[in-house]
Amino acid sequence: MTIDDLVRLVPPPANPIHAFGDWGQIEAALGLELPMDFKSLVEFYGVGKFVDFITPLTPFGPRNFLVQSAQKLLDSERPFREENPEQCPYPYYPEPGGLLEWAATDNGDRLCWVTDGEPDTWTVVAWNPRACDYHAHDTGAAAFLHGWLSGLVDTTVFPAYNNTAAPWFEPNRELRHVYIKLTDGHRSYPERLQILRKALSPTANRGGWAQGDQRQDHFAATELGWNLTYETAYGHQIRIAFPPDDEQQVRVALLDAIHRMGCEVLSTKTHLGQPVWG
Repeated sequence: MTIDDLVRLVPPPANPIHAFGDWGQIEAALGLELPMDFKSLVEFYGVGKFVDFITPLTPFGPRNFLVQSAQKLLDSERPFREENPEQCPYPYYPEPGGLLEWAATDNGDRLCWVTDGEPDTWTVVAWNPRACDYHAHDTGAAAFLHGWLSGLVDTTVFPAYNNTAAPWFEPNRELRHVYIKLTDGHRSYPERLQILRKALSPTANRGGWAQGDQRQDHFAATELGWNLTYETAYGHQIRIAFPPDDEQQVRVALLDAIHRMGCEVLSTKTHLGQPVWG
């Protein structure tokens, strides 16, 4: 699988953030050339996260995550390795052939290259530092992401991607978060959800779950760039994240949708509990 396969599976953002820079400067800082598929990955997607879980360490922008991680790796792992050498089967960058981190998960796991041989032949090791669990995969970075997101690749280090939603990439943006508590109204939950999504269409699934009367549905208003959760799991509410400049548009659109849903607003607060839209 190639970067082109990944791009077909997960459409990149139209305007990726911090996607371009001086690769020669980055490689000079590392003392290593980097694989071409990773360079393409950064240039297609920029800073952000796959399915709210895997974050590639983009080397451009205010924080050079790739180089920062590399410079800290050996010193952070050396004390544990000295006491537990049998649990550390790989050298660490900048040691010859050492692991070099290129992505991280929200669970604290690391995706690394084995930096042995030519860069375009480097393979991936998924690593859980807490459990000393290393799982080698005979594939490069882009092919690993494609395989895991499409269900073709499993790893012992973190769960399989089994979300019913098509995989997505979320650029790293400044977002404002508002929680809107609602009365139940006379319509059923599925009816209310349908009305809400129609009001913000087109939308894309981002997963969810249901257990008895408790439900949670995540979706994105794709053309608006807003991310929403509609739920009864933690009270009947809508949670929305949006660019701060969109606040008035969000307010008008959601209050109108809530009226159509047959509900009334009990409160509107930021995720920090501060009242808004009063």
